[in-house]
Amino acid sequence: MKIAVIGSNNVDLISYIHRMPEQGETIEAPDFRLGCGGKGANQAVAASRLGSEILMVTRVGTDLFAENTIANFKENGIDDKYILRTEGSSGVAPIFVDEQSNNSIIIIKGANALLSPQDLQDARADIEQCQLIVLQLEISLETVYAAIDLGKELGIPVLLNPAPAAPELSLERVKSVEFIMPNETELSLLSGMPVESIEDISNAAHVLLDVGIKNVIVTLGVRGVLWITAEGEKLIEGNKVDAIDTTGAGDAFIGCFSHYWAETGDIEESLRIANLYAGDSVTKYGTQTSYATASEFKEKYTDKL
Repeated sequence: MKIAVIGSNNVDLISYIHRMPEQGETIEAPDFRLGCGGKGANQAVAASRLGSEILMVTRVGTDLFAENTIANFKENGIDDKYILRTEGSSGVAPIFVDEQSNNSIIIIKGANALLSPQDLQDARADIEQCQLIVLQLEISLETVYAAIDLGKELGIPVLLNPAPAAPELSLERVKSVEFIMPNETELSLLSGMPVESIEDISNAAHVLLDVGIKNVIVTLGVRGVLWITAEGEKLIEGNKVDAIDTTGAGDAFIGCFSHYWAETGDIEESLRIANLYAGDSVTKYGTQTSYATASEFKEKYTDKL
């Protein structure tokens, strides 16, 4: 299975806190960790650890973080052929995780903002060999739209994770994607509708279906995931775990789904397994460091795979 991930990489600066400070207040935090992240990189690493061959198209800066990011890709079996250099800062993400394992994240795009449609054309021959294109919104919308158009031109299905939420995202420009995977907040922003109940979520999802998107897959945290198509909907329930850090769980879900769907073509089963994988990730600290390898995952969940 070969998957093209076109998107971001960030350095995660993770502070574990008792609470957020008030304006003008300085407080002490009990722990800090530095890690590799970014939605694109996270999804790529998760799929690679499960056994997919990943074509990563991204940009890093020329700062101290860049070499560490490139080394991390290599360590996770991802070729650096299209990990491109941009003068200036790499992407950075300060992350705050509270005692209930809830997280708040600030994104500084840095070099990610300069990934361009021309970069995709330069990688076109290799992208053409992939079974799936995976996208997020931590790069410019111009490049996101160009990647979707390229997927349509090449006949390659596209999975769009519309995160971080972007109110200016044009549904008309993304209607050809095979999968769109928002969380509840992102779905509400895209549809302009409430998402308080499963019925609300279903109604909001139909706004996306009505423009032509085939599969709307809404991640619901501990409740699981709701898969909606023009033919009907299916709630795949989540798995109860003792969560200690939810950072990157959505990316674990998407990376795992991408791997298993590329391998089997079975959407429902891939969603079920992705729920397991994402649930496992929140029982460990960090982002990519919490993603199990194929052997670790199979050993832990032998009776469920």
